[in-house]
Amino acid sequence: VDVVESGGALVQPGDSLTLSCASPTRVVNFYAMAWYRQAPGKQRESVARLSRDGATDYDESVKDRFTISKDSAEATIYLRMNNLKPEDTAIYYCNADARVHNSRFAWGQGTQVTVSE
Repeated sequence: VDVVESGGALVQPGDSLTLSCASPTRVVNFYAMAWYRQAPGKQRESVARLSRDGATDYDESVKDRFTISKDSAEATIYLRMNNLKPEDTAIYYCNADARVHNSRFAWGQGTQVTVSE
């Protein structure tokens, strides 16, 4: 298993949450990484990306609310999510950034984030 996501929860609009992507094989330290999400009935999409040199990039829908980061010593990728909205409800996954790498790891089980009153 290359990646294991965790940290999802049921939260209210405006709340914050931090997701974790642990990498037992430590592959996240050698790839440009991304957080993806898949909402019900929609295709999986990347929302935050982290290059190998630390540059970040975000989808407009999450810009200024989400922050992607990495702890290389722990081989873990994080996604800090502030001011959550109902439209952020989805299963969140981490994987290699498809914009940089031609292939990705096997998908993990993801972690469910539900934003509701």
